[in-house]
Amino acid sequence: MKWNGWGYSDSRFFFNKKGQAEFTGKRYKLSGLIIPALKDWFESTFGASLQHKTPATPILNSSAVHPPTLNETFVEELKSTGIPFSHDAEDRVFRAHGHCLHEIFALREGKFGRVPDMVIWPNCHNDVVKVVELASKHNVCLIPYGGGTSVSSALECPPEETRSIVSLDTSQMLNESGYCTGHEPDSMEFSSLGGWVATRASGMKKNIYGNIEDLVVHIKMVTPRGVIEKSCQGPRMSTGPDIHHFIMGSEGTLGVVTEVTMKIRPMPEYQKYGSVVFPNFEQGVACLREVARQRCAPASIRLMDNEQFKFGHALKPQVSSIFTSFLDGLKKFYITKFKGFDPNRLCVATLLFEGDRERVLQHEKQVYDIAAKFGGLAAGEDNGQRGYMLTFVIAYLRDLGMDYYVIGESFETSVPWDRVLDICQNVKERIVRECKDKGVQFPPLSTCRVTQTYDAGACVYFYFAFNYRGLSDPVHVYEQVEHAAREEILANGGSLSHHHGVGKLRKEWMRETVSSVGLGMLKSVKDFVDPNNIFGNRNLL
Repeated sequence: MKWNGWGYSDSRFFFNKKGQAEFTGKRYKLSGLIIPALKDWFESTFGASLQHKTPATPILNSSAVHPPTLNETFVEELKSTGIPFSHDAEDRVFRAHGHCLHEIFALREGKFGRVPDMVIWPNCHNDVVKVVELASKHNVCLIPYGGGTSVSSALECPPEETRSIVSLDTSQMLNESGYCTGHEPDSMEFSSLGGWVATRASGMKKNIYGNIEDLVVHIKMVTPRGVIEKSCQGPRMSTGPDIHHFIMGSEGTLGVVTEVTMKIRPMPEYQKYGSVVFPNFEQGVACLREVARQRCAPASIRLMDNEQFKFGHALKPQVSSIFTSFLDGLKKFYITKFKGFDPNRLCVATLLFEGDRERVLQHEKQVYDIAAKFGGLAAGEDNGQRGYMLTFVIAYLRDLGMDYYVIGESFETSVPWDRVLDICQNVKERIVRECKDKGVQFPPLSTCRVTQTYDAGACVYFYFAFNYRGLSDPVHVYEQVEHAAREEILANGGSLSHHHGVGKLRKEWMRETVSSVGLGMLKSVKDFVDPNNIFGNRNLL
């Protein structure tokens, strides 16, 4: 794994000597392929140049990492348990961050703030119980670590913490059982089940399988007060407020999730991708709303705006034959000339259907029939499949951008159907306006997609990026723009977060989100479960 970027060390985008983009490694369908259109899109969108590079620090300089502050009595007792631990600089740095822009930007420059003083790898629930008991006894701060994919600053060590900080890495507690849960967040390669529960996560196939709260049957969590779990695994209990909901979304502030019982299903018999092109974003949103109203959403449906459509097109690998290229040209001619779609307004929805074959084909026809009523044209399986393939490599693009003075990030919200169009337009315009006001010299990329759908609304996912050449403190500018975008989301009726959680990044808005009384309830739980703040990551509150 990369210590200062996304994903595997052998997987990355780069521009070769001919100026063509390639993706290295052998792990993904895009690996080893040429992406001919990416350079032109990259340079024209951001005003970037391949001549201006800002390469990352290649090697972790251990001497630049602050020496660990160890609680010696805690360490001595921990040794007697046989639970593995380390205070090597590389182990500590790797678990000191998630994937917020400011975290990765600092690492690329070889800058390290407060990092954990130790890393511990429990193997089972009982190991965690022992560690938490020792931490409580010796007043050590614990920060649970799952897959490290947080984008809410949740894993950052509070700089004001004077106690020894221990990263509790639960990666050795995962079991691969070969079943399908249907929970597939974009980060599923690296994120963990405990992390999904602790952040109240959602996945791209939630339309069929549900969000994490719909899939969890039973949870066990170790707290400084002891172990918390329900007395049985019954499907439903009417026994006051559901204690699972204190655990889900607690973000490591109350304890460590050690065991989770999940609903599982057989692997789907049949899977089919698809895509629909709409003349404009408004008609695309209207189609998704009707699909949600009829409760016939496929496993996944994602509507990309025009900017994101162009972005996706720029990531298309080199065609394998002249014939394929000719067919693509015919499709483009048909959509833009014969059907009259404006290339600068059209948008695309990617689809994924799962289930038994007969039902999938019936389901597919139903969705395409609805799309046709809103001017949608079927655009083929290849476009749909490529859209989902890119899900797992898109995070690697941020590392490529930072090689050439381009920084970017994504953030999400959920919003009622009647506010979807407003929030998409207003937030994108706010990003453009803020970038200009903050001295960004080149127009930013500001784009969105509508993803998970519900009866009452949808999740909207925003991306923005800009060329930071000429800025003395680009991360500060970025954070100001993101902060303004979140204010705009809340002003337009959007939620604080749909599935990324709160962490430290968004906790300033918690009071207005859950009310003063609600915040007091959360604090009361924290005070009872963890009176000495052993789980002291300072998320949420």
